[in-house]
Order: sequence, then structure tokens, then C-alpha cells
Amino acid sequence: MSPAAGWLDLGAVRQWMADDPHPGDRAELQALLDRVDTRDTDAVRELADRFAGPLTFGTAGLRGPLRAGPGGMNAAVVARAAAGLGRYLADHGHGGEGVVVGYDGRHRSDEFARVTAQVLTGAGFVVEVLPRPLPTPVLSFAVRHRGAVAGVMVTASHNPPQDNGYKVYLADGAQLVPPADREIETAIAASGPAAALPLGEDWTTLGDDVEADYVAAVVAALDPARVPGRERLVIATTAMHGVGTATTRAVFAAAGFAPLHAVAEQEHPDPDFPTVAFPNPEEPGAVDLLLALAARVGADVALAEDPDADRCSVVCGGRQLTGDEVGALIGDWLLRRGVTGTYARSLVSGSLLGELAAAAGQPTEETPTGFKWIIRAGSPSAPLVFGYEEALGYAVTPGVAHDKDGISASLAVALLAAELAAEGRTLLDRLDDLAREHGLHATGQLSVRVTDLSLISGAMDRLRAAPPEQLLGRPVGFEDLLPEVDGVRLTGEGLRVVVRPSGTEPKLKAYLQSVVPVAGGDVAAARAQGDADLARLRSEMSAALGL
Repeated sequence: MSPAAGWLDLGAVRQWMADDPHPGDRAELQALLDRVDTRDTDAVRELADRFAGPLTFGTAGLRGPLRAGPGGMNAAVVARAAAGLGRYLADHGHGGEGVVVGYDGRHRSDEFARVTAQVLTGAGFVVEVLPRPLPTPVLSFAVRHRGAVAGVMVTASHNPPQDNGYKVYLADGAQLVPPADREIETAIAASGPAAALPLGEDWTTLGDDVEADYVAAVVAALDPARVPGRERLVIATTAMHGVGTATTRAVFAAAGFAPLHAVAEQEHPDPDFPTVAFPNPEEPGAVDLLLALAARVGADVALAEDPDADRCSVVCGGRQLTGDEVGALIGDWLLRRGVTGTYARSLVSGSLLGELAAAAGQPTEETPTGFKWIIRAGSPSAPLVFGYEEALGYAVTPGVAHDKDGISASLAVALLAAELAAEGRTLLDRLDDLAREHGLHATGQLSVRVTDLSLISGAMDRLRAAPPEQLLGRPVGFEDLLPEVDGVRLTGEGLRVVVRPSGTEPKLKAYLQSVVPVAGGDVAAARAQGDADLARLRSEMSAALGL
């Protein structure tokens, strides 16, 4: 053993290799061990990182880099996760019931779905696997549609190409909430070696009918027949190298739209995501090809789904709308359609949706961040009818997919755009209407990425100890959101700032809002003032955080 590896437990590495059923993953670790023997300090660091601890099973399941060892996404980790899920379900009285498994087009997703099916079948569950890579909303739909007790979706959503993930849904088709995640994590830890798990082979591969039923349910829920002339709308789309193309085309065709104009380079699944630096529609440059296509075809609206199609970004008039703008547009459209029930948004999202719902006499809720909470808003007397988060997630048809759904959101936006086009107007015109009626709600972010996580906790400590007394020259109040949320909120006249660590990335985020009155109907002037306010808030909060 190299002296540099004295702090690395090579026995643990070799034991993991002995218990790993995947020959390729074992070979990957052996290659690192061989380099350790030659005093390669990079190999030591890499092994130490992989064996520092297992991937954490959180409320969205597992997500991490594709690599061998307990700190990565690989066959052994997935097998033990499936075993832990099975044990959790059995302990709660659901042994032997149905589980639906879906997967996206990322590297090894089909393999991880097969491993999950083998382990859960071996544990006595009735397992059904979706027939091919399909969007996450189809899996969420399938859980309730098939009467399953749980669902597993192998996806890393919009993470980088080198990642994969494992998302768990329970019988209601919604993501996990505590304490289920901790209980499953405990069951995973007790599941034993992956190579010793009993495996079964008698699962069922579902047919195309589940996807077809999802398509029909989305279209029925949004009733496109109420929008005459929708077939004249020109729509550009991109699947961002993900799995949304076929399902989205089917939904729009069934809803009576003309064929979509798709970004050809991004239309089909490609796990390497070759045309984007980061396959997230929020990232700079990610929708450049869509913008170019929209300009070429004269699109009325352009729609970008992320790789597993549970998020949606909207472009109109050459401008990419914010998640808050799209959330307000969809909410306003549903309210004007007479859809009654609860309208929900996360606490970091803009406040306009709440004002719109209240003005229409409908209940509204502000939830903690994450769709696992948004989707659970509402009550028996006023169930959730729409929920959104500013990070491009929307539940437009929560009775279909009990989670965010970029496909149904895309259809809702297209129907609204078609209604407006019939009047010679656009989504931007409707946003101006809302600004005149309720003030210009300018929202944005200050996002700081770090390599040392202690910088985030230090910044939060400083902010809690000495919050700013003024922002934009106005007095602000301070609210600590603990223990429900690790965050703080600053509010003043016409402004709001929420600061919290990211739940998925090494980032500290400040969510900013300034509400500017529209004097004399001049929305352009109000928008310019809103942009100036956001720039000043970024500067002031950066100073307050010390980052």
C-alpha cells in the first residue's frame, strides 16, 4: 500500500468489490487500486471520495455521478436501493404488491431499471417496467393508473451527462416526503451485500397503452376544444436530447395542433447532451438552438423541456420567460377558465400567483421549496388545481401526473398562446396586462456556487446574526424560516428576498422580488425599474452575505 493511502481503508474497497455483482464496476475499482499501488495520489483521492460515505437517499431519492463504489450511481448501489425500498414497503404492509419502474435515456438508465426489477421481483413484488425510455410524468401517472404501491424512475433530470439518479414515488404518484426517505435510507443500510440479494426475472414489460392513456388524460384535462383556431399556432420545441419528443408530439397532435417544429439536433435521446454545456433550460445558452429555430419558422411560441420532460421553459418574441412569469400566466389562464381549487407556489417563487388567486376568490398556499410539498397543497374541500416553482416546474394537471409535468405545462401554454393569437396578441401582451392590473412583479436570483460548503453555512450564519436593515433604501423586516426551512426572508414595501442553500447543488441562492407600480400604463418603464431594482438587490445581498 502506498504511504499516501494510509488514511484510506483499502480493506473496505476490496470488500465492496467482492460484494459488487457488476464486472465492469469491479474492474473500474481495480484499476484505481492498481494506481494506488504505484503511489498515484490522484487515485487515492478518488477512492477516498468514493468511499467517504454512501450517496444520501433524500426526498428525491438518489442522484450522483456514474462511478463504482458506494459514493456513486452504479449497479450495486441501485440494487441495494431497490432492496431498501422493498423492505420499507413490506414493513408498511405492502409486501407483494405492484411497483412500476420507468427510466430515461441517460447512460445505464435501462440497466438500472432492469436491476431494480430483478431485486424487487426477487423480493416478491409484482413489477411492471415501462416499455422504453419515457418522461418522468408518465411514470408518475402510471403509479396511480396501474394501482401500484410505488414507482421508481431512473433519471437525473437536467443534471450533467456524467450523472444518474433514482427517484421514488409512493402510491399517490408523488415524490417522497419525510420520514419515508430516512426510513428507506435505514433499510438500504441494512440490506446487505448487493451480490447476495435474491433476484427474480418474471417482471412484466408494459405496452404502449400506458403512454397512450397518459396522453389522453392530459388532453382531456385541458379540453383543447375550447380553443378554436389552435391548429394555426406555429410552435417550436426542443427535448434537449431527452425523452420528451414522442410523448409531447402525441399530446399536441391529439389536442389538434399542427405538427411541431423541433430542434433536430436535440430531438432524440443522447446521453452525452452534445449541443449543450448543461442540459437545463435555465442555464445560459441552453435554448440558443431553440431561439434560432423559432426565428426561422416564425414561431408564435417556443417550448423547451428538460431531458426527462418534467420541466418546461417558454420563449416568446425572442425572450425566454422566467418561471414566475410562466407560473402567473398559467395560473391566470386557469382562473379565467373558472378552474376552482387551491393554487400553490413555493416560498421562493413570486407572489403574483397568490394575488391572482385571491382576487378570483380561490385559496392559495405558499409551501416549502420542492415539488414534494407543492403537490401536497390543498384540502379535501379545495384540492390542488395548479402549483408551480420558479425553477420551471408546473403541475397543471395534478390529477394526471401527481408531480411537476413539462408536457402538460407546454400544452397549457400553447392553448393560452392560441387564444391570444386569435386576438392578435401574445403571451408578452398578457404579461403586460397583468402588470397593469397588479404591478410589475420583477423576480430574479443571486446564485453563488462554492467548492467549500462551509462558505454557505458561514454566509447563512452572518446573515442571521446581522441582517440588513434596509434594501433598496427601504426598511426591511427579518424572518428566520427555521426549523421548517433552512432559510431566511427579508420583506419591505414592494420587495422580498428569500435566502437558502440549494437542495441539489453546492450553491447559495437569494430569490429576489421587486413589485413596481405601472404609472400611466407604461409597462416598459416599470420593467426597466424592476430590472434596476433586481441589480441593486443582487449587489446589496452579495455584500450582506459576504460572498
